[in-house]
Amino acid sequence: MFRFRLYVAGEAPNSMQAVANLAALCQIHLRDRHEIEIIDVFREPRRALAESIFMTPTLVVLTPLPVRKIIGTLSRTQTVLLALGLADIAA
Repeated sequence: MFRFRLYVAGEAPNSMQAVANLAALCQIHLRDRHEIEIIDVFREPRRALAESIFMTPTLVVLTPLPVRKIIGTLSRTQTVLLALGLADIAA
C-alpha cells in the first residue's frame, strides 16, 4: 500500500497539475493500492513547516518506507515511478 501526502498552494496551476498527475499515476499504476492526502499550505501553514515543506507542490511518500519527498508537478511519470521504487513499471 502506498500512502501519499501532497502539499499544494491553494489552486495554483502547478498545484492543480500535481493533483491531477498524481491521481492519474495512481489510477493507472497503483489502482486500489494507494491513499492520497492533500494538504493546502495556505490553510495549514504550521503543518507544512512542521514537515519542512518549503516549496509546493511537494509529494511526501509515507509508505512504503523510507519516507521520500518529490518536488514538482509530477509530470515526468517515468521519473516519479522510479522515485517510488517501481522501476519494473517504469521500464
